Amino acid sequence: MQARMGNPAVVVPDAMQALQALATIPAKSGLSPILLELVNMRASQINGCSVCIDGHPRIAKKAGETDERLFAVSAWRDTPYFTPAERAALALTEAVTRISDRADPVPDGIWDEATRHFDGKSLAALVIAIANINVWNRLNIATRQIAGEWKP
Repeated sequence: MQARMGNPAVVVPDAMQALQALATIPAKSGLSPILLELVNMRASQINGCSVCIDGHPRIAKKAGETDERLFAVSAWRDTPYFTPAERAALALTEAVTRISDRADPVPDGIWDEATRHFDGKSLAALVIAIANINVWNRLNIATRQIAGEWKP
């Protein structure tokens, strides 16, 4: 396997700087690093980004996440391993990632459940985190980046 080109964020250093700066916002808002990695994993699973599917569990493990929960992210609705706040974040992640799958991409029920668990600032930061991982997924997928080359 060979990538079509280097990752655009590496090819255009200002892009990397901007994306890395954007990535600091959710963590600075007080969102749990593990929650952010669960979000990164779920969006990456939906999008089929092999680079992120390979890398984000490594980051989550370093943050203290268990294998049991990592293995269950794709089936989070059917497992007992996630808190109500994590479930709300994962549902929001799926809705924001799959925006073209339904007429109302982020239904009020999903949004309202997220507002029960996250205040305005943390919810805004969560939406930024979801948007940012989707950008990374699209950069990696479009240029066929190779899983395993990024070792976080």
